Amino acid sequence: MTINNRYITVNNSTAISNAVTALHNQQVIAYPTEAVFGLGCDPMSEKAVQCLLSIKQRPVEKGLILIAANLAQLNDYVDFTALSTVQINLINQTWPGPVTWVMPAKAQVPKWLTGQFDSIAVRVSAHPTVQALCLAFGSPITSTSANLTGLTPCVTAAEVTCQLGPLLGAIVDEAVGELAQPTTIRDAVTGKTYR
Repeated sequence: MTINNRYITVNNSTAISNAVTALHNQQVIAYPTEAVFGLGCDPMSEKAVQCLLSIKQRPVEKGLILIAANLAQLNDYVDFTALSTVQINLINQTWPGPVTWVMPAKAQVPKWLTGQFDSIAVRVSAHPTVQALCLAFGSPITSTSANLTGLTPCVTAAEVTCQLGPLLGAIVDEAVGELAQPTTIRDAVTGKTYR
């Protein structure tokens, strides 16, 4: 899989390094995605996820999206054996790209990620900042829009700083992608489109 050329090239290795340090320190970071800035943390750190949920005022029952650099990074989270070859091929046709798939979760995936569900929402992004961040961290990170409840999602680092600055461990100051609306969310098993 190749990275989509329409995105900017990530030259800010210091910003990526600072963000990865913050992730290792169980802090929440902000980073650009396909359409808006996202908030991310280490998905396997309950402390970090609880901090993220507190910032967003989001109930744990809703679950969270994971964003990754490649399919292999999702192996610990997704039960690919529960999907057919046809379903997996359909997913592969959309990745890397702006489609989030809801898939069966492995039994060991923490409830702070899946919420009230036995599935998990995941995306392999083509955005080079996301790619660089997840590769440098060595794992997927959580992805939810960077905004306080009731406010519009941030599309620039300046907006993130204004809304959320003191609550975050790092902000990766790069441009969001060209997607005009939030990423599509589809169910890998049923084919249903949620968004």
